[in-house]
Amino acid sequence: MELRLLRSFIAVAETGNFGTAAKVLLTSQSALTKQIQLLERQAGSTLFTRGRHGAVLTPAGHALLVDSMDVVRRADALARRMEQVAAGALGVLNVGFGMSSMDVAPLAVAHFRARHPTIQIGLEDMSSSAQFDALRDGALSVGFVRLPAPPDIASEVIRHDRLALALPRNEPAPEPDFAGLQSWFHDRPLIRLLPTRGPGLASQTSRLFAELDCKPGVLHETSDLLTVLALVAAGAGSALVPASSAAIVPDGVNLIPIPLAAASWTIGTAWLGEVQNPLVSAFLNSVRTLC
Repeated sequence: MELRLLRSFIAVAETGNFGTAAKVLLTSQSALTKQIQLLERQAGSTLFTRGRHGAVLTPAGHALLVDSMDVVRRADALARRMEQVAAGALGVLNVGFGMSSMDVAPLAVAHFRARHPTIQIGLEDMSSSAQFDALRDGALSVGFVRLPAPPDIASEVIRHDRLALALPRNEPAPEPDFAGLQSWFHDRPLIRLLPTRGPGLASQTSRLFAELDCKPGVLHETSDLLTVLALVAAGAGSALVPASSAAIVPDGVNLIPIPLAAASWTIGTAWLGEVQNPLVSAFLNSVRTLC
């Protein structure tokens, strides 16, 4: 059943006259008559009786009018909603982030939400590899990841990060050069995040130790970066963490960035390039404003 037939039916019912309804619909009276006849054949009933007083609804017409008006109202509402979604005024945006973006990701979400209050937005902590998979299957709209991204994922650099040595405040710091760091890390047990919880951090740490040709041991393992830093603050030991974690470092911790090439990496936004989503474009603009 075509919506235009229902609109014609409603117009005749509301005006009570084929000629007046034709003018409202910007069509000819003969074309309108044919549309009503077609609708009557589909309905299997006569919808109007025509006489000196115009067009009067039959009992069948009365029975179908309310539902017809409801269908048209819902269709119009859907069309308006589709226009809003296409314009980026409605929808859902799911954002992923990792340890190196735990400061900028919430700020970007807040910036975006202030400008797009009707958008539902979620923020989920996950590794870069998990974000790439979630982008592919549609569970994420955009992510904050370690770069480079896979070839099928679009990306944009937002900043660089590096490993930093988190030391208890009363512990002397090593010389921040190759020889000083190599000597300091040699056979020293460290507090660390579980590799399954931070695979990117674990991989970066392994690259640094390979460059320094040393193998520090493990003093404690935990599943949360805040716990790692809390243990350092309590004097339990030292740890390697992202330098960007300076925003959450508690009192009692000195953070010393490591100036070696193997200690640095690039952070960026990532999204599925083949998907044209106005919400993703708007969110990326929020990130660019902050970065």
